[in-house]
Amino acid sequence: MLPGMPKTDPRVDDYIQKAPPFARPILEKIRKVMHKGDRNFEENIKWGNPTFELDGIVGGMGAFKKHVAWGFWNAPAMSDPEGLFEGNPKKSPYAMKVADVKEMPSEKVLVGYVKEAVALNKAGVKRPTNRVGGTKPPARAPKDLMDALKKSPKALATYKAFSPSKKRDYVEWVTEAKRDATRTKRIATAVEWMAEGKSRNWKYEKKC
Repeated sequence: MLPGMPKTDPRVDDYIQKAPPFARPILEKIRKVMHKGDRNFEENIKWGNPTFELDGIVGGMGAFKKHVAWGFWNAPAMSDPEGLFEGNPKKSPYAMKVADVKEMPSEKVLVGYVKEAVALNKAGVKRPTNRVGGTKPPARAPKDLMDALKKSPKALATYKAFSPSKKRDYVEWVTEAKRDATRTKRIATAVEWMAEGKSRNWKYEKKC
């Protein structure tokens, strides 16, 4: 990598390539303004989506069927001079939704947001939380998931050994399924992966 070149991650290239056609130019523009805002960003994949990190997570993006959601981890602490944040940024750090790249503000405006977000991270500002103590309650596995895990000793042992966050990844993945068939399939996949000692996001975790 040449001096001054952004630190890119091939997994992000792959993510963009596999995104819906409408989303690709949006994701590329977000990636471009992030690195234009600060050349020291490191790319990563967390929760299945690309993130940009510098002294912690600064921002991230995710492609969906009809829009791209993106934004900044410390959005609640940002000034938002252009009124870009939609909904409740305290609930979701990725509070901007775009369906067409033409809907996005100019590069100059976006780079200004990136620089403010970086400055907050460098100053040690932590993302506000509505939860007492700043932590989520322990995840409670639903009965159908636990019943399936009990049929596989290896999977059950892996689940019990997981950290609270890794348990939550699986629990939320299963409980967020909108159809019974999808939920059943996710439970079967979860048991299979845990029997192999894998976390929910094993595909995106960096290999040592």
